[in-house]
Amino acid sequence: MRLSHLVSRCFLQVYLCAILSGLFVPCQGSAQNNSEQPISLTISAAADLTLAFQELGSLFEKETGIKVTFNFGSTGQLAQQIEQGAPVDLFAAANVDFVDELEKQGLILSGTKALYARGRITLWTRADSPLHIDRIEDLAQPEVKQFAIANPEHAPYGIAAREALQSIGIWEKVQPKLVLGENIRQTLLYAETGNVDVAIVALSLSVQGQGRWVLIPQELHRPIDQALAVIKGTQHEQEARRFATFINGPEGRPIMRKYGFILPGEEAVK
Repeated sequence: MRLSHLVSRCFLQVYLCAILSGLFVPCQGSAQNNSEQPISLTISAAADLTLAFQELGSLFEKETGIKVTFNFGSTGQLAQQIEQGAPVDLFAAANVDFVDELEKQGLILSGTKALYARGRITLWTRADSPLHIDRIEDLAQPEVKQFAIANPEHAPYGIAAREALQSIGIWEKVQPKLVLGENIRQTLLYAETGNVDVAIVALSLSVQGQGRWVLIPQELHRPIDQALAVIKGTQHEQEARRFATFINGPEGRPIMRKYGFILPGEEAVK
């Protein structure tokens, strides 16, 4: 009994010393490890932003350590996903109207809506195409068998393409030639692969490509004013705000300008 009592006292002393010296801190250690997990932002972005945002995302991640995952697609379809509860931190739309609609539904954080660019549309053909398309009116020529635009039911660049065709009075005439892409990137792919002769696409996708392109006069359609907003319910509000600021900041603006976007406070090139 005396030996057992001695062992118990020795164990109690060791245990108390261990507590005092801070050896038993498993919960604190676990929390610290959890806090060191890298933050990852999920950004739903219009397809016309694919090239620009991929470059922006790499630079942002390099400078901040915040990982960025993009979901590119048609603005209308992305907005619908957000309405249905998709886990999105930031939404970058190709038309401010879609952000306005989410705002009416209370789905964006107050004060985070901001314009970040104005887009332009182009007539795009492959470099080896025998066609020489200089004006949008040329789409009515018999040499053009098929051409593509993004679906105007949910794609802002498709809406602009339809408006331009309506402005010059050939929308009805060219219907038999028309092929619809789900988004502006798919629309360009139709032309790149030779499935259509011409595509009306975003300038941001044309400037870095291998084809020939000409600007469509901006007077033929409503401005493609693009806006972003942080989505309500995000778990990374500050990081999402930081990326939004990065786009419109001194590091992001030169990249956006490089892809042909007209930036807030700048004038369009005719």
